[in-house]
Amino acid sequence: MSADDIVYLRYVGVGVPDFRNERGWVANVWGLSEVGLDAETAYFAAASSPNAYVFRVRAAEQRCLDVIAFAVASESAVEAKAQRLAASGVKLLSEPHRLAGPGGGYGFRFFDVDGRTVEISSGVTERSPRALNPGESIPAGLSHVVLHSPNIRQSVAFYERNLGFRVSDWLGDFMCFLRCNSVHHCLAFIPGPACLNHVAFEMRDLNEMMRGVSRLVKEGVVLGWGPGRHTAGNNCFSYFLAPSGNVLEYTAEVQRIDETTWKPTVYKPSPEITDQWGTGSLYGGGPQKLGAPVLDPGLWKAPPV
Repeated sequence: MSADDIVYLRYVGVGVPDFRNERGWVANVWGLSEVGLDAETAYFAAASSPNAYVFRVRAAEQRCLDVIAFAVASESAVEAKAQRLAASGVKLLSEPHRLAGPGGGYGFRFFDVDGRTVEISSGVTERSPRALNPGESIPAGLSHVVLHSPNIRQSVAFYERNLGFRVSDWLGDFMCFLRCNSVHHCLAFIPGPACLNHVAFEMRDLNEMMRGVSRLVKEGVVLGWGPGRHTAGNNCFSYFLAPSGNVLEYTAEVQRIDETTWKPTVYKPSPEITDQWGTGSLYGGGPQKLGAPVLDPGLWKAPPV
């Protein structure tokens, strides 16, 4: 491990055509708190998380994945990471600089191997979180992001080599789970045209997740798959469709691992591996209900903010 390795997933940003509707839904239904609004970009925090924000929604002509942001430990780590990436031939979108948006910070952006915009930052001012009330059933924080890639092994190698990610597990040769700290995964890749698969938010526990599922279903939100429990990561899951068509997940009990003893497992794909309980598809749900991947129109295009 290097001093400039990633330490956690900071936020995910998406672009959507119906900005007003998506903005209201994220705050009033999904359960994040709007902490900033700049023209047509809204920033959302998880109430009990100290992170300045964990999700960003921007008005765009087409639905797209705008940016994935990771944190490093210091400004010197930001500088070192920028130098390392440039020396490896990675296209930087900016040199390290002071960041706008809630919490500020110091960072830069680059394109990954598939053309997604990635941000590296440090020194973002934390906010004052609040304790969630019993049964409040809203996200406690950002958990992970899953991406489609036309060449999974190439994408995995890029994030291992350039950002210091470690492989936690494989699902056959179909899906790879990557970590940057003791959480089993904050990033994963599955086959398909380069685009977003889903963004996951972690609930405090399974009880809170189930209460959240009930709340969302009563609100008329489409439950695409779940509740169930995966094997890789051992996390409970429920996947929903946002008004934009983006897939968002409530998850709970994501496995924490010991770096000194962990050995990756290659699981043989099966319904019992993807859902230990077998409950996620009882009512006609499943990954197919969440929509087919479509090439992201935002690839190789730097977002305006």
